[in-house]
Amino acid sequence: MSENTQSTEAVVVERTFDAPIELIWQLWTNPADFQQWYGPVGFSVPVAEMDVQVGGKRLVCMEMPTDGDPMRMWTVGEFTLLEKPHRLAYTESPSDAEGNIITDSNMPTNTLVTVVLETIETGTKMTLTHAGLPANAGGANDGWQQAFNKLADYAESLAD
Repeated sequence: MSENTQSTEAVVVERTFDAPIELIWQLWTNPADFQQWYGPVGFSVPVAEMDVQVGGKRLVCMEMPTDGDPMRMWTVGEFTLLEKPHRLAYTESPSDAEGNIITDSNMPTNTLVTVVLETIETGTKMTLTHAGLPANAGGANDGWQQAFNKLADYAESLAD
């Protein structure tokens, strides 16, 4: 089940997962697990470096095959909030492979991703807020939806 709510300053996505809150937390904070589901369909994540502590850095690369060299999209940020297993937040900016912020891209220079997890009868309810993006950022909303479909499939595979 999925539900979308969008404000003028953020993309907000709510999803429920048939998985315990501790597992969903792990999929957000363990780099090897994060690499298995993050990004839209067709993208892989060859790099997910995460120092999971407040002030800890994140460096993530999403990669998509093309006819030539693969297209790579790097982001850098830092964790600003960690309340295991209920809330996490991190900043995110476009970057190069060394983590230097790129200010001349078509993406906002600095956004904030906040994830709130709640235990519910059927598993876990997750509310993601990606602040700093216009609410009509359809590509961002679609990308998150595709990633969360992959997250659900991956969580299910771990439960088997």
